[in-house]
Amino acid sequence: MRFVSDPPISVKICKMKERVRWQEPPIIQRGIDQTRMVIEDGSGDSPEFSFLVVGDSGSGTHRGYNPQREIAELMLAHKEQSRFVLHTGDVIYLVGSSEYYPKNFIKPYREFLVGGEHPERIAYDRMIFNLPILPVPGNHDYYDLPIVFGLLAQTALPLRRLFKSKLDFDVGWHGSFQGNAYAQAFLDYLKTFQNQAELDRHLDRHYIAKTDTGRCLLYEPGRFTRLPNRYYTFRCGGIDFFALDSNTFNAPPPLPATRKGKAFRRELEKRRNQLEQEKEQILETSATFNPDSPEEAEQMNDLHAKLEQIEELKLDIDKQLESNETTVTDFEQLDWLKQKLIESWHTKEVRGRVIYFHHPPYVTEATKWHQSQTLAVRLRLRQVLDAVSSAVGSLTEGRPLVDLILNGHAHCLEYLRTGDTGHADSNLNWIVCGGSGYSLRRQRIEGPELMETFEDAKGSYTRKVAESLLFVGRSGQGLEKRRPYSFLRIDVKDGRPPKFIVRPFIAERIQGQWQNSQPILDFEF
Repeated sequence: MRFVSDPPISVKICKMKERVRWQEPPIIQRGIDQTRMVIEDGSGDSPEFSFLVVGDSGSGTHRGYNPQREIAELMLAHKEQSRFVLHTGDVIYLVGSSEYYPKNFIKPYREFLVGGEHPERIAYDRMIFNLPILPVPGNHDYYDLPIVFGLLAQTALPLRRLFKSKLDFDVGWHGSFQGNAYAQAFLDYLKTFQNQAELDRHLDRHYIAKTDTGRCLLYEPGRFTRLPNRYYTFRCGGIDFFALDSNTFNAPPPLPATRKGKAFRRELEKRRNQLEQEKEQILETSATFNPDSPEEAEQMNDLHAKLEQIEELKLDIDKQLESNETTVTDFEQLDWLKQKLIESWHTKEVRGRVIYFHHPPYVTEATKWHQSQTLAVRLRLRQVLDAVSSAVGSLTEGRPLVDLILNGHAHCLEYLRTGDTGHADSNLNWIVCGGSGYSLRRQRIEGPELMETFEDAKGSYTRKVAESLLFVGRSGQGLEKRRPYSFLRIDVKDGRPPKFIVRPFIAERIQGQWQNSQPILDFEF
């Protein structure tokens, strides 16, 4: 039995549409664009502004210390100078459960919430932000927990006894209910309005912003802070921001029914069995350690991180083995992104573009580059950008189609730049911000250069497509282990094209203590 389950893409799409009453008659009649919002914070629309970025943050305490809270406290020094916070997904670990929002989100970010002086009084589905926190869903925000694990976790038989392990698993009674907890926490959950008159009043009260695509939701910090959809766009200071749900276009393509495809399937099955054996060995080893010993506790922490990576790899293999011709890809969302980017390039007042979503197409964290989900997301984003490039032609005047792409999923902070990929994602700036609270990961041993295999008439060949220019993640061993948790402040400057100044901030845990947190080297583009 799997420890966690990931709903099918078709279910994710269907459920999320139901929750926001996607394109129902009252919405269509009012000409409402359910993918757009306007942030009205009373600060005008200056071309120079700042915003913060966090990701993969939603964890509780780590044996007595809370890295997410440490990061939140560092962010407070920048709160007054920032227009909003972007969250790159995995808001709640381990399975996106509503039970864990009080401990793993509301309490750590209490100063960002109205009524945050009493976080215990804030319901997860009634949050109002005094500084906008604008997330995208991560894979853990969709995960569910088999009922037997929930029962074992909360009854007299601890979950770790099931695994014959002393490793901790941060789970409650249930999972996300197919992303429902995330939707109730952040989206404008129109499904709750059973009475037509109540729905009409709500739409006429909060969907009053007027744009060139019609009416849309008005996001008002301190009063009404809901997102219109799981993917959405907004404009600030002449910069268009596009938030995506990559959980619905990350499915790997079907394995071919050829001799080569069948051989690859056997390799995957063999690899999965090897991972299962590694998992059993880790669980057996962990049972021999004493968590009260600092040195052995560090070893257990490493084993826990390794176990998480194994579970990720197994899930990725399962997705490949289960893929078939009926596997769904969210082409509706991808076509939306294509059309919105084309519109953005035809809008004179827009001077820059930022895209953010969970799964990174480029990354050097130890387990992600070769995952099928990484390949699927990279392929589908390339297809969109190639189509946009063809449509806008010389409008770009040699500029990249997108100024910045932000991701999470990999538990690190990383800045990469693509070279010539042969596609419209060439020469772009990519930042992975996924080290804001959960267990950190190491960089892969292959190093910072990313190589990709291509096919042409002469056969296959491999060449460099990207390079990591900065990687901040777990390093060292035993008591000398370093855990640098991170967030970003990004300053946008006036001009066309705009200049982005990226300022990483680090809270580092070394030898059981937090070190003085100093900003590392800024970079700009």
